[in-house]
Amino acid sequence: MQRTSAWPLALSCIGLIVYASLYPFEDWRDQGIAPWSFLFAPLPKYWTGFDVAFNVLGYVPLGFLLTLTALRTGRGQHAIVRATLVCLALAMLMETLQSFLPARVPSNVDMVLNAAGGWLGAAMAGALESFGAIDRWSRLRERWFVADASGALVLLALWPLALLFPAAVPFGLGQVMERLEGFLVALLDDSPFLDWLPVRDVELQPLVTAAEFVCVVLGLLIPCLLAFCVVRSRLRRALLCLLIVGVGVGTTSLSAALSYSPQYAWDWLQAPVLAAVAFAPLLALGLVWLGRRTCAAVALLAMGIYLAMLNQAPADPYFAQTLQTWEQGRFIRFNGLAQWLGWLWPYATVLYLLSLLRDPVGKN
Repeated sequence: MQRTSAWPLALSCIGLIVYASLYPFEDWRDQGIAPWSFLFAPLPKYWTGFDVAFNVLGYVPLGFLLTLTALRTGRGQHAIVRATLVCLALAMLMETLQSFLPARVPSNVDMVLNAAGGWLGAAMAGALESFGAIDRWSRLRERWFVADASGALVLLALWPLALLFPAAVPFGLGQVMERLEGFLVALLDDSPFLDWLPVRDVELQPLVTAAEFVCVVLGLLIPCLLAFCVVRSRLRRALLCLLIVGVGVGTTSLSAALSYSPQYAWDWLQAPVLAAVAFAPLLALGLVWLGRRTCAAVALLAMGIYLAMLNQAPADPYFAQTLQTWEQGRFIRFNGLAQWLGWLWPYATVLYLLSLLRDPVGKN
């Protein structure tokens, strides 16, 4: 049985769908209707092309990844049918649970569109298999990556999604201390435990130019080092490094365009950031000769410096305004998920890197 990153990615898709379907997770109550009544409700009078596309495309990745998992693990018989049924069952469950959320409206049309999206994704995976693309990818993966690369590949796939939510510093993921302090203060307010919280002597100050430069460099270097932990050859490491930097820059520009407007897509690329973006791949290319566990150790050291510096800075002065703009937009449910990814991605990466260092069979 082959190892595949499709299964953990499919689980991530399920989590994303649950988040998108049940947000804001509050005000649960029995509304006096049967949870399954939406199945027999009349068709909605008003709908938009965006709603149709959103409901179909939201389930395409799940159907694709479920079918790919079956094909990669030798369970390909009826894989398209099984993946479609799983998508249909998940869609029905989500619409049923929406019956208990006043802010959500369950819909039989949404459920059908979701299942259609799952079938479309599954059919795409089946078509790729029939053309031999899955086997070619398997051979490509064996040439490029070590056998146990699934964890790193999933983290690398989630990294651009984590960058979609605007950050105080470009590529600045994991900036949680200020928000965590605010949450703990609100949670412990009017209790004796509030005095246990450490109190800062001075307010957080914006990063100086040199510190911002270092954070941007490390923000790009860490995913490169993560990739180095699972890529076999130095040349392939170098090529993947350039791809990672390009994807990071493109995703950050997309985030700026969505947050403000397309004309501001590149305004984040000021002189110190531009210098860091140019220096980071050069530094990463100088480290392609390191062994797998050494890359993990260097990445952990870089992550410690990165998080320590980043969490000494306050939120971006435009952050509150940007957050309000995003939360009032039509992508509200996915934006919240992108924010959580941005907060948690570095800490999940730390756990993965620690697992590599604890592996007794890992090679230097």
